[in-house]
Amino acid sequence: MAAPRLRRVAVLVLEGAKPLDVGIPAQVFTTRPSMPYEVRVCGAAAGLVAGGDGLAYSVSSGLEALEWADLVFVPGYRHPDREDPPRAVLDALLAASERGARLAAISTGAFALAATGLLDGRRATTHWHYTRALAARYPAIRVDERVLFVDEGPVLTSAGAASGIDLCLHILRSDLGVAASNHAARRLVAAPYRSGGQAQYAPRSVPEPLGERFAATREWTLRHLAEPLDLAVLARHAAVSPRTFSRRFAEDTGTTPMEWVMRARVDMARELLEASERNVEQIAADVGLGTATNRRLHFQRVLGTTPTEYRRTFTPSD
Repeated sequence: MAAPRLRRVAVLVLEGAKPLDVGIPAQVFTTRPSMPYEVRVCGAAAGLVAGGDGLAYSVSSGLEALEWADLVFVPGYRHPDREDPPRAVLDALLAASERGARLAAISTGAFALAATGLLDGRRATTHWHYTRALAARYPAIRVDERVLFVDEGPVLTSAGAASGIDLCLHILRSDLGVAASNHAARRLVAAPYRSGGQAQYAPRSVPEPLGERFAATREWTLRHLAEPLDLAVLARHAAVSPRTFSRRFAEDTGTTPMEWVMRARVDMARELLEASERNVEQIAADVGLGTATNRRLHFQRVLGTTPTEYRRTFTPSD
């Protein structure tokens, strides 16, 4: 029996490309038994591409790699607001999209997608330093400056470099399920799940001393999802008042404490639905989702489907 075709990923390196932005998708989607992907790093033409931060990239493929790929990443690059990428690059991106490839931008790579017109009428984001420039230059785009990434189906965008990891893990969850994305996150020593709606980093004039304490509370919560959890319980663990905890938690994560708990429960339920044979009722009890009505409501709200339908999607057929 023939092995299934590997999913094809092209990483398009433009002039001034940022090294971390290039490296993230190339490393996340590297070919290995647990990752059925093949990656090609390409440029406008094969050869040497001048990058940012004093680096250069030697790429073996040109724009023909976009004709081959199922998923095209456009890493961020320097000075994206000064001029568009070459017309040949934009035409190749448009052609890839037209034949069904997904296009994903990391950081300022969103400017390249914007120049094609593919983001017009859609939500998109980029690094917080450039969100206003993106909105001013491309007013047809609904720029969201507070989120880590935006999934609009055929086109995806993310904020700064680290959020490129979040975007890649999000794509892995969509393609292969939660277990695969969590495995990749462990390999990268990265957070297994940060919602795309989580707030981008913005510099503060005074360091926030509660960050580590709240991180410990989030870790503790993930180990106690089956238990009754409310704002008072979480605030008590963090050793602050409920009011302070709620306010600071929202500032740190872009969501309320109980919304975060609910999403963590759904995410854990997803992994158990994929990887275990426990029935839906047992899994709901294991993660604290409660009654049948509640679990259906939460799944529908977060994933747009029911637990039963989700399991069916990620259970291989005989």
